[in-house]
Amino acid sequence: MPCCDRLSTAVLQLPDAMEEVLVAGHPWVYRERMPPAFRAESGAMVRVRAGRFSGYGIFSRGGQIALRILSCHEPPDAAWVAARIRDARDLRAPFIAADTTAYRLVFGEGDLLPGVTVDVYGSFGVVATYADGLDALARWAAEAATLELGLAGVLWRRRAESEGARGTTLLSGRQPPGEVVVSEHGARFAVDLVRSQKTGLFLDHRENRRRVAMLCAGKSVLNLFAYTGGFSVHAALAGARHVTSVDVAQPVMTAAMRNFELNGLDSAAHEFVAEDAFAWLESARRRGLRYDVVICDPPSFAKRREQRRDALKAYKRLNSAVLRVVSAGGYLATASCTSQVEPEAFRRVVAEAAMRARRRLQLVLEAGAGPDHPTLVVHPEGRYLKFLLGRVT
Repeated sequence: MPCCDRLSTAVLQLPDAMEEVLVAGHPWVYRERMPPAFRAESGAMVRVRAGRFSGYGIFSRGGQIALRILSCHEPPDAAWVAARIRDARDLRAPFIAADTTAYRLVFGEGDLLPGVTVDVYGSFGVVATYADGLDALARWAAEAATLELGLAGVLWRRRAESEGARGTTLLSGRQPPGEVVVSEHGARFAVDLVRSQKTGLFLDHRENRRRVAMLCAGKSVLNLFAYTGGFSVHAALAGARHVTSVDVAQPVMTAAMRNFELNGLDSAAHEFVAEDAFAWLESARRRGLRYDVVICDPPSFAKRREQRRDALKAYKRLNSAVLRVVSAGGYLATASCTSQVEPEAFRRVVAEAAMRARRRLQLVLEAGAGPDHPTLVVHPEGRYLKFLLGRVT
């Protein structure tokens, strides 16, 4: 961590052929495009030139992305990051309802802070970094978010595989309690900001949970890869007759039951199954089970580009099995968070799954993450979440 408010700067000359994409605003320089002789420590600020382009980025020694471009005008410092936080806050102000206290304040590249996210959970914040060398940005973002929003405390969760020190650090204020209760469109959720997946909740599906809930009154609902029951709680609050939640981990099923109770819902009136979703689907098929609304939101099936083909096969196999347990006239809500799978490819593989399952799927909604996850139009890699809602006929 530097001892001043500005990072030292190295100089990098890239091929003129990269000028167009950098001028357009793409925030990444892949390692394969870097000059072989270039050397710098992770976290070094780099002055980048390519033809007429000139800008500043942060270098990372690990991962496929070597350089994340931050600014075209000035070397980023604490004040520059604070300006990005204020801009991100103002962008979200029209979209975050009064009955919602958990949302994404900063979405990395989409908010011109590549590799960094900031999530708000009530009076606490969580900064996450997805590459090594982003320590200064994390600390400056925590300071700015604390000041702008009056947060009681901000944690830092390092999530890059290449980082030597993964884990959670308190950056400012006080440590949050083991359970922070937040609201989402009026629904209440208990969040463990230290030990939970992601930064606490899967905030990107907030609007999709609301959309699915509109279909659930009086219906039987199946939520696969349910985690702590986000879709399940909204479905039950909307009047679902019965909700079955399936996830391989018993602790998250216990947390889902806790969330039902937080919302005045009788968890005993619903079903919580700690089992592998693929195995459970095979058992459900043999038993002839059918559901009016099925949600399928699996974890990522690929971490690297070379795993893309296997991911597509897994999505086809999974959605084919899922479609076999949807009632005629029922709805399937299926998602992919695998960034290596493009929206068109996901739509195509779901269509193939429907043919394999001998079901006709009428697509009624195609969406992604909510408006607190903005993306740059020149950076399609940022649109990682795909969400399809269809009626099975």
